[in-house]
Amino acid sequence: MGGSDIVKPPQLELADIVREYGSVYLARYGNAMPPEQRKALKDIVAYRTAAQGGHVKQCDQCGHMEVFYDSCRNPARRRDPKCQAAARAEWMEARAADLLERVKYHHAVFTLPEQLGPVALQNKRVVYGLLFRAVAETLQTIAKDPKHLGAEIGFLAILHTWGQRLNHHAHIHCVIPGGGLSFDGQRWIPCRKNFFLPVRVLSALFRGKFLSYLKEAFQKGKLSFHGQLQSLADENNWKRFLRSLRQGDLVVYTKPPFGGVHQVLKYLARYTHRVAISNQRLLSLEDGKVRFRWKDYQNGHKQRTMTLDAVEFIRRFLLHVLPNGFMRIRYYGFLANRKRREKIALCRRLLGLGDKPSISPPQPVQEGLDAPSQLDDFTLCPVCKKGHMINVETIQPQPSWVLQLACSLVHDTS
Repeated sequence: MGGSDIVKPPQLELADIVREYGSVYLARYGNAMPPEQRKALKDIVAYRTAAQGGHVKQCDQCGHMEVFYDSCRNPARRRDPKCQAAARAEWMEARAADLLERVKYHHAVFTLPEQLGPVALQNKRVVYGLLFRAVAETLQTIAKDPKHLGAEIGFLAILHTWGQRLNHHAHIHCVIPGGGLSFDGQRWIPCRKNFFLPVRVLSALFRGKFLSYLKEAFQKGKLSFHGQLQSLADENNWKRFLRSLRQGDLVVYTKPPFGGVHQVLKYLARYTHRVAISNQRLLSLEDGKVRFRWKDYQNGHKQRTMTLDAVEFIRRFLLHVLPNGFMRIRYYGFLANRKRREKIALCRRLLGLGDKPSISPPQPVQEGLDAPSQLDDFTLCPVCKKGHMINVETIQPQPSWVLQLACSLVHDTS
């Protein structure tokens, strides 16, 4: 077996950056790191390395060879899109079963103001939880109003906390069927063509609800303030801060409805299971600087590049690690988990649809691709596209400094 026949791993991965500069990051920020960030670094460092062992695979047709390192054996810690493919495929199949073929689906986005970012980062579980609550109650309240729809709606909500430059940009994407159930459960009430709910009304109610819940959280002592935010612990300072939020934007916007249920599925496959940045966007790591691609949405979605100090890059990435157990995809209304099956069956009956949708869910797309496409069979040879990759050699786990660093990340640094 010639070494030249083996394809090397991608030139640059997130793990490469953490392995090279993780110790520098720990020296600077280690004492203040929350447990979930420390765990995230540990998983990234040990992920798919020789320390985990692996296999050499060879195409049974053309002889092409590749090395595949094993992933973390704990399924809850797997971060690579391929490792989560089975779980995501199952999730996509369940979502396909929930879709209503004759209904247009709408997309609404609720965004927190930039000045609230530092408070959110110090109180992720509380602030993000309030964001979900305010979004859900806003949509359900307006939809129930007979002046707008007068129906019970269902929707799923997905939390993203990042912008393209790894900056903090907390927002919730909602995918919503264009209509709902009458309160007596006897009719399907459609929304107006290409229109779901009025954005201005949604924005006003969302602002009021979220700020009210934030005020209540402060009064109950659920918020903590550290470092430069310590002054907000004073009630008068906090009140002034809340007034500034009322003058700013808690942005709500809606996009044109999806063209059909297949577009909904492609969207879900692409955007639900994401991390702040994918390996495909990483360009180089040189002289302590990370260069990566980002999409400038405000200027025609142009592709641009950005360079950050490696430690700053790691810091920004870790901003988006959520507290342990926090659910970033949630379901409401007739899509809520408790009564979903019963309610979807009722919707289908009222719409004159069959018992089950005739929709084949697409495979989740690979993280970081610019356009939705189906994933190939992972065993298919990437060279000849005919043969299949089979195991020809096992690589035993090789404990090394990589594992030592990984283990050190689970302990507090001095």
